[in-house]
Amino acid sequence: MPKYRIIVDLSNFRLYLLDGDQVEREFPIAVGKMATQTPPGNYTIVNKEPNPGGPYGSYWLGLSKPHYGIHGTNNPASIGRAVSRGCIRMYNEDVNLLASLVPIHTQVTIRP
Repeated sequence: MPKYRIIVDLSNFRLYLLDGDQVEREFPIAVGKMATQTPPGNYTIVNKEPNPGGPYGSYWLGLSKPHYGIHGTNNPASIGRAVSRGCIRMYNEDVNLLASLVPIHTQVTIRP
């Protein structure tokens, strides 16, 4: 059984899915803009919601920091840029895959 954890690297706009210490997958992301930066720290996934509506794309993975999450986007051109209000945006197909793999309580480390 995999022991997944997530590392979000804000400096290179990448989200890494690790099984133990082995990188299993790497995804391009968008992060918070200067005024609303994505907060570095250690969090966990506390809820998962398919089709959350609005700008959140096809899936929402809520973090233990209230009002922050990993989610899809209805603006795929934003991926690879610092444009969000602090959340981590992924392509919809990528966030759907991630949501199918990681359970609630998965550790998420956001590093500068």
